[in-house]
Amino acid sequence: MNERIPMHQLCALACLALVAACAPSEPPNTTIDMLESPAANGSMAPNLSHGHDGTTLLSWIEPNGDGHALKFSRFEGNGWSTPIEVTRGDNWFVNWADFPSVVAVSESLWAAHWLVSQPAGGYAYDVNVALSSDSGVTWSESFLTHKDGTPTEHGFVSLFNDGDRLGAVWLDGRKSANEYDQNDVRASGMTLRAGTYSNGQTESDGVLLDDLVCDCCQTDVALTASGPVAIYRNRTVDEQRDIFISRRVDGAWQKGVPVNDDAWDIAACPVNGPIIKAHGKTVAATWFTGANEEPRVKAAWSNDAGRSFAAPIEIDADKPLGRAGSALLPDGDLVVSWLRSVSGGRANLMLKRVSQQGGQSADYVVAEAPDVFAFSVPQLVSNGTDLLLVWTAETDHEYNVKSATIPIALLPIR
Repeated sequence: MNERIPMHQLCALACLALVAACAPSEPPNTTIDMLESPAANGSMAPNLSHGHDGTTLLSWIEPNGDGHALKFSRFEGNGWSTPIEVTRGDNWFVNWADFPSVVAVSESLWAAHWLVSQPAGGYAYDVNVALSSDSGVTWSESFLTHKDGTPTEHGFVSLFNDGDRLGAVWLDGRKSANEYDQNDVRASGMTLRAGTYSNGQTESDGVLLDDLVCDCCQTDVALTASGPVAIYRNRTVDEQRDIFISRRVDGAWQKGVPVNDDAWDIAACPVNGPIIKAHGKTVAATWFTGANEEPRVKAAWSNDAGRSFAAPIEIDADKPLGRAGSALLPDGDLVVSWLRSVSGGRANLMLKRVSQQGGQSADYVVAEAPDVFAFSVPQLVSNGTDLLLVWTAETDHEYNVKSATIPIALLPIR
C-alpha cells in the first residue's frame, strides 16, 4: 500500500523547488587568467595551433647557446605542460614576422617547421620540416618543403591537416633569383606554393597557387567542409596588395580571388598577413588594410566554404597596427585580436567579439605597453568557454612569451 504524503509536506516541497528554480545562477567568469609561461627568458615568436582532437599547442623560439631552440608545450586545462624541444641550431633565420610552428596534424601525425639560413645570407633561407608519429616525443630527420635550390626566401608557412598527411602553404621566392625588371615584376616576384607530405614522401617542389604575391605577409589555411582554403596578401603588377583566397576543389587549387576590393596601393610589403577560420561551410577572414591611408582591421564571413564573402565589417579604425588573430565560435561569432598604436611607438593588445550581423562587443584591452612588443603577432584560439591568447612582450630590451586565458563571457555583444 502506497504511503500518502501529508499536504503540508507537499506544499513545503513545492516551495523549495520554486525557490531553487528562481535562485540566481552563478555569474559567468569574467576574469583574465595570466598563465605561467613555459618559455625561457629571451623567448619570442609564439605560435598557437589547435588540432582536430582539441589538442592546443604553443610553440616558440628561445636562445640556446650561440643559436636557438624550437620548443613546444601542450595546454592542459589550467596551464602549460613541461616544454619539449623539437630541434636546435646555430644557423637559423629568426625574426618576429616569420615564425616556426608545431602542429598536431592528426592523432598519430604531428609536424614542426623552422627556418634555416642559406650560406648566401640576407633573406636567403629554407623551410625545414620534421614529422613525429608519437605526438611530438621523437622527430624525423628534417626535409625541405621545396627543392628549387635557389638562394632565395622560402617562408611564411601554414601547416594543416591534409587527411592522413601534412599539407603546407608557403611563400616561395625562387623567381627572385632572376634579374629584376620593372616592366615585368612577375619575372622576379614572390610566389605562393603548396605541397603535401607524409613519412614516405619527404620532398616536393609543391604546386603553384599564385605567381605574384606580397613578399613577407603571413599566410593562413583553414579546413572547410569542402576542403582547405588558403588566405594571403596578393600583389598586382601595379602594386595593389589586397587579401586573396584560394580554394582546393576536387584536389586542385583554384586561382586566387579577392576577399574584398580594398584597393590598397602600396609599393612595399606591409608585413601584415590575414587570418582565416572555418567551421563547416562557415568561414571568417580577418585582415588589416591601409587603403586610402586609413588603417583598418576588417572581418568578412562566407557561408559557402569561401566561394564568396559578404561585405566586410569594420573591427577597428582607431590607429590599428593590425597583426590580427581570430577565433571562430560555435555560434558563428568571431573574436578578433589585434594591436592598436599608442604613443611612443608602442602598442596595446586588443580584443573584440563581432557577429555576422554586425553586432560588436566593446573594445577590450588585454595588455598595455610595455607588456606588448609592438611587432608581436599575437595568436588566438577558442577553448570551450575560454579563449587562449599568446603574444611577445618586450621588457628592458628582452623578449618574453606571454599567455592568458580569457572568458568569452567577458566580450558580450552590445
